[in-house]
Amino acid sequence: MMLNRRRNDRNDRNTSSHETSLIARGTVIRGDLRFSGALHLDGRIEGTVLGEGDDAMFTLSEHGQVHGEIHVPQAVINGHVTGDVFVSVRLELAPQAHIDGDLRYHTLEMAAGAQVNGRISRQAGDAPRELPAPDAELDEAMPA
Repeated sequence: MMLNRRRNDRNDRNTSSHETSLIARGTVIRGDLRFSGALHLDGRIEGTVLGEGDDAMFTLSEHGQVHGEIHVPQAVINGHVTGDVFVSVRLELAPQAHIDGDLRYHTLEMAAGAQVNGRISRQAGDAPRELPAPDAELDEAMPA
């Protein structure tokens, strides 16, 4: 009995911090959508999808569609997106992913079969902080 209780306590804790919202197949939402936690889309959204918080996770199934921009920290895309996609932490493009728009990401995993019709660019993290220092040293070292 004690082991079961502990396991249930642990599961309750995990589900409360990572709640998942589901938009079912056949459902169409017209307008912008903000979410926190996890969002699983089997339906269609016509508007911007905005994940709030560093742990926000957006999953687009092979049945799902987004007609608009996506701004999330983490995403797994396996459906059709018409619009630009901005993923600040990690993006996984599954085999049936089809993106018609530009893609900006930090870390990307792309399966064979995934398609992107647009520009793909990596967002640099905080690395550029170190670049200005050598120029400043050179300016100081050269007499004016």
